Amino acid sequence: MKQDAQGSAGTGEPWSAVPAGQARVPRQAGAAGADGAARGEHTHGEPALARPRPVIQRASVRGQIVDALRAALVAGDLRPGEVYSAPVLGERFGVSATPVREAMQQLAIEGAVEVVPNRGFRVVERGARELAELAEVRSLIEVPVMLKLARTVPAERWAELRPLAEATVRAASSGCRATYAESDRVFHRAVLSLSGNEQLVQIAEDLHRRAQWPLVGGGPGGRGRADLVADAHEHTALLDALIARDLDVVRVLVGEHFAGAG
Repeated sequence: MKQDAQGSAGTGEPWSAVPAGQARVPRQAGAAGADGAARGEHTHGEPALARPRPVIQRASVRGQIVDALRAALVAGDLRPGEVYSAPVLGERFGVSATPVREAMQQLAIEGAVEVVPNRGFRVVERGARELAELAEVRSLIEVPVMLKLARTVPAERWAELRPLAEATVRAASSGCRATYAESDRVFHRAVLSLSGNEQLVQIAEDLHRRAQWPLVGGGPGGRGRADLVADAHEHTALLDALIARDLDVVRVLVGEHFAGAG
């Protein structure tokens, strides 16, 4: 007999939403009897149970593990071509294997690692050509946006980003590649956010993150402190050019910035 969203023919009872593959059950009148009736239990006089709260803590742990793995990846602690298991990484971070496995799945979606059945996750091996391609795509996206922003954004708005540019210099001076990578992304995200295009910001940040992964035999993971400091000072120079609305200098600086990254 045909059934639709109203339940079985002739009943007119709405159906409660349940995961696919499970039997649907009609909703019962009254909040107190809904759960008990579904189990065939007597619920007369029992108080209604509050809905369980979302498990925020687990999501928070997973997010922290994702950030820690990203930092380890940029720093070169997770080496290209090596396979890492969730239980071993869990011991390293002092957590169970579950949030690590979930975090690694996120990195797999981002393309940083690949799943190795029954073993764990292998860090993707990348070459200079891939990095150069990423630099080219980033340039194609960000240069036109920055030139447009240079014509329209007032000087005082650019001046508000000065602390972020200076933060990249301090991070570079520390010599910590992971710290610099994060501050670098924060600065670029703040600049592009002035476009008001959230989709563009997300795509550009994904490309930026990919460009920071280590290469086989060298690359960003092997850049020294002097290279990082020089890269960071390009941010302050770029702000000066944007404030002055010097489009030629903006074009050259952004191009050189991506060329250096690639």
